[in-house]
Amino acid sequence: MNGLSPLSAEAVTLPPPDLTRRFYGLIVWGGLGALLVWSFLPAEMHRFPELWAGAANMAEVMGEFSNPNFRYWRDYTELLLETVQMAVWGTVLSIALGVPFGLLSSANLTPSWLRFPIRRLMDAARSINELVFALIFVSAVGLGPLAGVLALGVHTAGVLAKLYSEAVEAIDPRPVEGIRATGASGLQEIVFGVIPQVLPLWISISLYRFESNVRSATVLGFVGAGGIGVAVYDTMRSFDFGAVGAILLMIIVVVSVVDIFSQYLRKVVIDGEQQRSFVVYLTGCVLLVLFVELVLAGIIVIDPPKS
Repeated sequence: MNGLSPLSAEAVTLPPPDLTRRFYGLIVWGGLGALLVWSFLPAEMHRFPELWAGAANMAEVMGEFSNPNFRYWRDYTELLLETVQMAVWGTVLSIALGVPFGLLSSANLTPSWLRFPIRRLMDAARSINELVFALIFVSAVGLGPLAGVLALGVHTAGVLAKLYSEAVEAIDPRPVEGIRATGASGLQEIVFGVIPQVLPLWISISLYRFESNVRSATVLGFVGAGGIGVAVYDTMRSFDFGAVGAILLMIIVVVSVVDIFSQYLRKVVIDGEQQRSFVVYLTGCVLLVLFVELVLAGIIVIDPPKS
């Protein structure tokens, strides 16, 4: 076309990678291989075939899980709602902490003398597991969901601060420079030049962490920090695997509902589409929660009649 003949694949010759790139590639892949070899025996990877040898025992346990017992479904449902409520407030608290700490951890916004201690503080927050934080807060505020909310909030704040700061460091600096040229203050540069660029990614990250917090909140009850973990711990300790199976099924349903909700909300906020589907799904979730609350309050009775 236009007097130009298309080039064949044989006619295109790619230049070989330069020596420096090959050297760094060798270091990266060699280092990864050395890391795997170094951790092979301590991680007991040589015992991996025992998984197949013990498959019969695992199948027996899974078989007991597959016969769920819902005799205490009211208690489980109430604790599951409490778990979701803990995740909601834990996520809100973590966002409130993660936004300022994420901005203070950004290399393109904060001087190194301030950024270094803030980053180390956030490293500590996300390095310590939620269960450990839950134990600490239980000793301060006592047993109950508040300790779980605080544990989720502090740990997730460390995670969000890192992810938020990485998003800020990847922004296009030209809009910020243009706003600065107008004589705007540092706060105005952040509000009008930084936040609009990172807000969609921040929302996506926050929604993902909300899903993660729902899952994390299901085990905080192991240390008395509220939620369905209390029931999981009690039923497993009493070897009531039928009840454990029922709880696990209910947890899977709740996590799936939250995951679908996050997907719709992400589409609406970030992509500006599927608004109608989101409204329908949100309405259904609200009606479902309202129905469950009425059942738990005894206003709606669904127990089968006694013979």
